[in-house]
Amino acid sequence: MTEARLSFKEMCAAFDVTPRTLRYYEYIELLQPDREGRSRFYTARERARMKLIMRGRKFGFQLEEIRQWLLIYENEGDQAQAQAFLEMADRQMIELKAQREQLDEALSELTSLRETAAREIT
Repeated sequence: MTEARLSFKEMCAAFDVTPRTLRYYEYIELLQPDREGRSRFYTARERARMKLIMRGRKFGFQLEEIRQWLLIYENEGDQAQAQAFLEMADRQMIELKAQREQLDEALSELTSLRETAAREIT
């Protein structure tokens, strides 16, 4: 039994990405679809990789970080990849917490300025 493959258009729809984005992910070697002439087809492996890419982007990882992390699995296996993920996650959590602190500070300052402005016009 052959596994289901998605066409280029189906892959874009399945992950809600633009054709340009999908082509770029291929260009930087995050994805490697099967090619038949000019057509591209995405196997379960490529769909799994795309899920990881999308999740990584959601958490703020850079594409190069994601690419290197995916290569670890191919070259060193899942234990090494899991260890690399822990290190990446720890770094990213520190970065996200710093960003949250900056946002909290900006919201606090903006709220204060807005309240001052509101008092002045009433």
